[in-house]
Amino acid sequence: MNSARGLLAASVISIQNSCFVYPACQKCLSRLILDARRFKCLKCGCTGEAKDASYRYRLSLKIADTNDVFDITVFGSCLEPFFGVTAENLQRCIQDFNQLSGETNPDASPGVLVQAVETCFIGKRFIFGV
Repeated sequence: MNSARGLLAASVISIQNSCFVYPACQKCLSRLILDARRFKCLKCGCTGEAKDASYRYRLSLKIADTNDVFDITVFGSCLEPFFGVTAENLQRCIQDFNQLSGETNPDASPGVLVQAVETCFIGKRFIFGV
């Protein structure tokens, strides 16, 4: 496995999915399995009440530099300046919006949010740590 790290200047071509936050384990940052009342981390075994689950940003992008196209995922609080709120607060806004609009999928991002993220990122050039 190559452990070399570097910086990559590339432009965002597309957003790969519309799920921008995920319930994250506070110990290992892995995705939690949630049901109506409880959460469980399959990686480290951490459990708790669903209402206490914390959320983390996850933005999957297709990017291109001058030679290649890459799929890349950006995680964590480095995305807070772009969204303007913490991942927990964005998740609350999504849940509130979905409840008011009658959306049955609690993880679905409102279309207006997806459009805003696309406008913010697609066609823009960023420096990625890889």
